[in-house]
Amino acid sequence: MSRLLQIHPANPQPRLISQAVAGLREGYVIVYPTDSSYALGCPLGDKAAAERIRQIRQTDRQHNFTLVCRDLSEIATYAKVDNQRYRLLKTATPGPFTFILQATHEVPRRLQHPRRKTIGIRVPDNAIVSALLAALGEPIMSCTLMLPGDDWPLSDPDEIEERLGHAVDLIIDGGPGQHEPTTVLDLTGDAPRLLRQGLGDAGPFL
Repeated sequence: MSRLLQIHPANPQPRLISQAVAGLREGYVIVYPTDSSYALGCPLGDKAAAERIRQIRQTDRQHNFTLVCRDLSEIATYAKVDNQRYRLLKTATPGPFTFILQATHEVPRRLQHPRRKTIGIRVPDNAIVSALLAALGEPIMSCTLMLPGDDWPLSDPDEIEERLGHAVDLIIDGGPGQHEPTTVLDLTGDAPRLLRQGLGDAGPFL
């Protein structure tokens, strides 16, 4: 059974954040809130934990994981960002967007799209995530908490515990989440391309 931590959504308790980060460093698969839906996450370099997430989501090798980052400077470590893309990212972050970018050599190859060598990048506007990332000191490897057969991501912590308590190590209850996932924009071409319309308004970038 997973462990449940109830963390205040606006003022995360440092003691509980430390416990969650300690779990991540041990290779935990966690469920945590973002500024859109809840997400599944694990340490960046943990192959076994990433495979567990693939099994929970039942995704194939074509599925892009997302690196949830603290800020723009951290994004530049893991994705190739020129001046034009930097300006767009600065406008849209933090917020409910995921950006597909060319990965740098800092991203393990198994996390990249196998043909395109891309990675999803995200900076959520969420106090719990910000506290986790500040304490962890590196991105969280992540994907939307949408289970096979479901039309929408899970957003109710009680339902999450009921359905996933046997499959993950830690659930962070930060209150009810949004029912929509992030908006996904592909920034690998000459102009942004909308891959998924979610919570974020893509209009200004298209």
